[in-house]
Amino acid sequence: MPRRMIRNLLDGRALVTASETMSVRSACRLMTEKKIGALLVVENGRIAGIFTERDALNKILSAALDPDATTLDQVMVRDPQTIGADKPLSYALYMMAEGGFRHVPVVDPSGAPLGMVSARDALGQDMVDLEREMKHLEELEASIGY
Repeated sequence: MPRRMIRNLLDGRALVTASETMSVRSACRLMTEKKIGALLVVENGRIAGIFTERDALNKILSAALDPDATTLDQVMVRDPQTIGADKPLSYALYMMAEGGFRHVPVVDPSGAPLGMVSARDALGQDMVDLEREMKHLEELEASIGY
């Protein structure tokens, strides 16, 4: 299996970020709109934290916090582990397995954010193809009234 490099995974991906003052509801809407599972929280061009779907579930819903009144700085993971774009995806996957998380922010040599890799990236094109096929089947079922 060829070693997939993080740099190549980021090609064509937009960097999606949020500020510490963004409400949790706004952050969740942004993640839904962009179809992503985590946001980089960036202040002054540096990563301040990360906010994930798991944070929304575990820190907001389970705790019965108001997502409109709660800001990301109150619930984000501060100073997350990061990885350089010059590393293989396998390094990031190892970090995720060891740390018990699913997303790793990617930074340039100066520490500026470039993007994010997730455990889902390990599934590669096979998962993308499967998702496309499942969506097509759902559309077919809907069109015939199942």
